[in-house]
Amino acid sequence: MSANVSTSVDAPTVLDPHAVHVLFVASEIYPLAKTGGLADVCAALPQALCAQGLDVQLMMPAYPDALYQLVAPRPVVDLGEVLPGARVRLIHGHMPDSGLPTWLVDCPSLYRRPGTPYRDPDGRDWPDNARRYGVLCHAAARMALNRCGLAWVPHVVHCHDWHTGLLPLLLQLGGGPRPSSVFTIHNAAFQGNYPLATLAKLGLPEHLASAEGIEFFGQMSFLKAGIRYADKVTTVSPTYARELCTPEFGFGMEGLLNARRDDLHGIINGIDDQLWNPQADPYLPFRYRATELGGKRGCKRVLQDMLGLDPDPMAPLAVSVSRLTQQKMADIVLQQLPVLLQRHSRLQFALHGNGDREIESGLMAMAAQWPGRVAVRIGYSEALAHRLHAGADLLLHPSRFEPCGLAQMYAMRYGTVPVVRRVGGLADSVVDTSQGAGRATGFVFDAANGAAFVDAVERGLGTFYAQPDSWSALQRGGMHADFSWRTPAQAYMQLYAQLLGVVLMERDQAGSGPNLPSLIRHLARPRWRETASRQAS
Repeated sequence: MSANVSTSVDAPTVLDPHAVHVLFVASEIYPLAKTGGLADVCAALPQALCAQGLDVQLMMPAYPDALYQLVAPRPVVDLGEVLPGARVRLIHGHMPDSGLPTWLVDCPSLYRRPGTPYRDPDGRDWPDNARRYGVLCHAAARMALNRCGLAWVPHVVHCHDWHTGLLPLLLQLGGGPRPSSVFTIHNAAFQGNYPLATLAKLGLPEHLASAEGIEFFGQMSFLKAGIRYADKVTTVSPTYARELCTPEFGFGMEGLLNARRDDLHGIINGIDDQLWNPQADPYLPFRYRATELGGKRGCKRVLQDMLGLDPDPMAPLAVSVSRLTQQKMADIVLQQLPVLLQRHSRLQFALHGNGDREIESGLMAMAAQWPGRVAVRIGYSEALAHRLHAGADLLLHPSRFEPCGLAQMYAMRYGTVPVVRRVGGLADSVVDTSQGAGRATGFVFDAANGAAFVDAVERGLGTFYAQPDSWSALQRGGMHADFSWRTPAQAYMQLYAQLLGVVLMERDQAGSGPNLPSLIRHLARPRWRETASRQAS
């Protein structure tokens, strides 16, 4: 490893951030693969960290679209059989947008399939998902433990969501020096739970089939492995970090998370404010800024025409860009929208997303029942998502629970006012009108029921119709809010520094070189760990 590794707790090494190597491992990274916000986070956060000076590389499965889009792909390492019958090679290339170095874990029998990363074309989970993401973790562990003969070796491995939960465990099982590990919970409802017999199939020792290992209510759990064995655990908003430690939101993991509370950190997600920028968005027919919203009105007109909605510039246009699930209260939206449409004769609604087939069917039936006022587009299109956020007046984004949520941040960036429930990252990012005109950015409700949702939408419509100055202030407040990755990236840098036992230099304002050293935190652990803080065996 690098000669400037610190082994002293009294004199942590001062490092230029370029000396710190971070490997991001995830099941999806935009634009190579995307089913939701996870892909956006794993694309934008590494770019923000690189802008601060860190040396970040990415790793994900070699899905067909990922192989097609990767720039200058070349096979570099043949890992052989990572698990019996699963022969793997590592393909190196660069991201087509950011240019970040990227590793694809290539195992054609597991990843070169139709459908989404997780489901077949009929919407059913692939039956071998445990093996598919177990192989991803094994391949990443080999690279991270310096067993591939590569010149670049990570000091920190940052694992994202249940698909990478086995990776911190495998790093500890590897023996000898290992990098530090950070495990980020993007949504604790998705846990990667499989029969205990799966342990042996994934090359894991039998003793892990216990409550002290990764057994979880009679199954093995990828998510529990990540929470239990990572050096630090993060989640995607401060409020969600607190909620995870309660029975209401912990999904059975609250006991373990409470036990690891000192190592649990809530860092709110950001958004790529260059990609999501109404002043320069290539998807928009008109561009605009907070001080001049004429282009937003043009975007609304084009959107109404494109979706077959009545061409009414004064009609309040509410949109939803979301997965159609119980979590997202899509069932409540389906039940309550007819009430709102009947009360408000000019209200229009457009939805884009997919999920529960019954909810999809119900929404399609509603669009047929309300022609010119309701439009539904099942699926996901990046271009349409941008146009909806730009052309809408209101974003309807309720949730029974919401780790962070990005749609409300996108909407506010585009001058669209969100209606959200006070949970998780929604509570951390949207300020209700009750907090005063100078701070407010949206309409927030508390109870997870139809009456509370309708009341919040009614407040929004009342402001839209009768208080144009207040409405404009809400739009400006959201558009001026800083939802960039700069502040979250600095928080992650502090966390990495704490694990590595180093002091990182600040970059100058132009990002071209270091200023005088700035102590992020006085740190106590060596960054190439000779022993595990929690033994896996």
